[in-house]
Amino acid sequence: MKKLLLIVSMFLLGAGAALAQDTTSVAPVDSTLVGKDILAVLGPGITLDQTSQVREALQDYVLANGEKPISGYRIRVFYDNGPQARDKSEAIEQLLKKQFPEVLVYRSFESPNYKVSIGDFRTKDEALRIYNALKGTYPTAFIIKESINYPR
Repeated sequence: MKKLLLIVSMFLLGAGAALAQDTTSVAPVDSTLVGKDILAVLGPGITLDQTSQVREALQDYVLANGEKPISGYRIRVFYDNGPQARDKSEAIEQLLKKQFPEVLVYRSFESPNYKVSIGDFRTKDEALRIYNALKGTYPTAFIIKESINYPR
């Protein structure tokens, strides 16, 4: 009986300790704020008292790190090495630029393949929105993880 009571009390203590742990999760990034000064997008009625040094430090940080590539996702729409691959990749690049003028399109040649990719997405969910719009026209399109430019 004492063993059973000891086991039950140990279980309850372990469960209580597990519940007491901080399980903070990271919220997804709101891409509508990408490239904007966080101090400038505060809602109405919100005031922020800070020194000019804080604002300058933030601007310096953004300028110093804005050009560094980050890990993210792109959608590979075309990948081929056939005799007409160059012409096809150019045509697909132009079509994508017309269809999605707000999203950057990348065309590259890595011997012997021509590749066309679209987007600088920080999350896979962002890439899926465009992917779902593309998969009817480009059934061989797929999402790839690679270094991207900081979304603008």
